[in-house]
Amino acid sequence: MGDAVNHLLCFGFGYSARALSVRLAGWKISATSRSAEGVAKINAHGALGYLFDQNFRIAPDTTHVLVSAPPDEHGDPVLRVCGDQLRSRPFTWVGYLSTTGVYGDAQGDWVDEDSPLKPNTPRGEKRLHAERAWLQAQPAHLFRLAGIYGPGRNQLLSVRDGSAKRVIKAGQIFSRIHVDDIAGVLQASIAKPNPGRAYNVCDDEPCPPQDVVAYAARLLNLPLPPEIPFDEAKLSPMARSFYADSKKVSNARVKTELGYKFLYPTYREGLAALLSTLTA
Repeated sequence: MGDAVNHLLCFGFGYSARALSVRLAGWKISATSRSAEGVAKINAHGALGYLFDQNFRIAPDTTHVLVSAPPDEHGDPVLRVCGDQLRSRPFTWVGYLSTTGVYGDAQGDWVDEDSPLKPNTPRGEKRLHAERAWLQAQPAHLFRLAGIYGPGRNQLLSVRDGSAKRVIKAGQIFSRIHVDDIAGVLQASIAKPNPGRAYNVCDDEPCPPQDVVAYAARLLNLPLPPEIPFDEAKLSPMARSFYADSKKVSNARVKTELGYKFLYPTYREGLAALLSTLTA
């Protein structure tokens, strides 16, 4: 008999899950979607797609589980459907993708994984409830993600197409993370499991969001987008909610405990690398 194959089941196959899947050479990768169209996209990506509904069953050979599906108004959809299945068996590794929004507003100060969890947005509150529910169901690893950017999803694109804004809110500080570093941290955790542990996943340099827009404009040799006071900015409810929190998020734990070295320690390295991915 050959060696057993690692099998990662992804609940949801979004940006971060796809980035992890391409790193796991030789693994069996399966993923769920709520629609037939989504299942087809998973299959096209080279994974095994399954429809997520009330009848979904976790395959017996599943060794690793990644949860990227967000909670809804009724709680965590994965636990609602698969809670009994998850509680009744062990897995080599379970990862839950959460958000740094669970810390709430620190008024620009630093937070780490031991800081109080005081979300001040509905999205952050749902994530905190989901984190706690997962820890009760399985000793999951919690990954609190900062604002995500990467190929096809970055400020270079918005500056180039003219949609970028330099929204100015006094004292506003954000953290961010390149999607390839999310995948790298997840892979490092898989190699060194510590069930129940929480990790902040963000780069080394929290900064005001307008600084990132300005740097993207300089890389593109384009004029700086105009400054717009926050109170006058026409932002979507989702975008506006991000400005409810101002904090600098520490990533020390993923370095010291997982030994992770960031591919893109700041937005400068990340955007510079993404410059070559832009198409005319």
